[in-house]
Amino acid sequence: MSQRTLFPLAGAMVAVLILGAASLATAKTPNVLEFDTMVGVPAAFTGAQNPIRGINGGGIPWTLTSGRGELTTTGHLEIEVTGLVLAAGTNAGNNPSAVFRGLVSCLAADASVVNILTDAFPATTGPASAGGGNSKIETDVALPSTCIAPLVFVTSNGGSWFASTGR
Repeated sequence: MSQRTLFPLAGAMVAVLILGAASLATAKTPNVLEFDTMVGVPAAFTGAQNPIRGINGGGIPWTLTSGRGELTTTGHLEIEVTGLVLAAGTNAGNNPSAVFRGLVSCLAADASVVNILTDAFPATTGPASAGGGNSKIETDVALPSTCIAPLVFVTSNGGSWFASTGR
């Protein structure tokens, strides 16, 4: 091969390697779970009467306008809720909690339940009609090496769930 052919060929190979490395650097981390809906805690799941994976429901029913999010294989968690408010009682339609927390529940490879609670994130208080019950939770959690059948919850500061993945 002549030098005249070798230089353009080497330059093309370098360009391919650079573009390939840039493509890998911007590749999205795979999701363990992605969801576009959540459900507020219904009456049958309030308090300790029917805990899910050891997680009690809020003391009275909750409802929400919308909930979405994702959990990646690296443990990056994003949850966005709108209008997460009480569904019953004298404060129905209002969110009295200034903070929400996220909780990821996994079944580990040995069938044990692993519940990972996040730090607190701000939530808007007041009626849903005035923007109450809105929150964005974004954080990283330490998932077990195997996370089977993950569930994602929005909880009170104490860890009782107000909304869960599902419908």
